[in-house]
Amino acid sequence: MADDIKNALRMMPYGFYAVSTIADEDANVMVLNWASQVSYEPRLMAIGLAKNAYSYALVQQGRVFAINIFNKADADLIKPFTKGRAKNPDKMKDVVYAPGPETGCPILEGAAAYLECKVIDILHVGGDHDIVVAEVVNGGVYKPGEAGETLSLPDLGWSYAG
Repeated sequence: MADDIKNALRMMPYGFYAVSTIADEDANVMVLNWASQVSYEPRLMAIGLAKNAYSYALVQQGRVFAINIFNKADADLIKPFTKGRAKNPDKMKDVVYAPGPETGCPILEGAAAYLECKVIDILHVGGDHDIVVAEVVNGGVYKPGEAGETLSLPDLGWSYAG
C-alpha cells in the first residue's frame, strides 16, 4: 500500500545547508535541511535539529549556530559534513573556516552566504527532532545569487522526509 503522506512530504523541496555551532572550544558542522525564516521582525529562523546529533548538545550549551548556504555548483564542498562525529571523530580537523564575528560559529570557506543566529528557544515537540528558534544577528554574502542557485536536496537526488 502506498504511503501518501510520505510521498507528499517528499514532493516538498528542502534546502541543504551546513549548520555550524560552537560551545566553549568545541565546534562542529553538520548538514541540515529543515530550516526556514519564521518572522520578519525580529528576523527569526527555525531549524529542525535531530536530538541525537552531536551539534544538538553544542546548540543547547552555546546557544548559537550559523547556517552556511552553498550554491549548487559547490555541492562537493558540503559533502564532507554528511557523516556525524560518531563515524568521523576528526571531522573538524581539516575544515577551513573563520569564526563568525557575532557568534564565533564556523563560517565555512566556499559558502555562498551565511546567517549567524542566537537561540531564543528550543521547542521539545515529542519527535526525533526538536525545533530551535533563533534570532538572526548577522549575515554575509560571498557569492551573490538567486534562490534557484542554492543547493537543495533534490539537486543531490537525496530525500530527508516522510
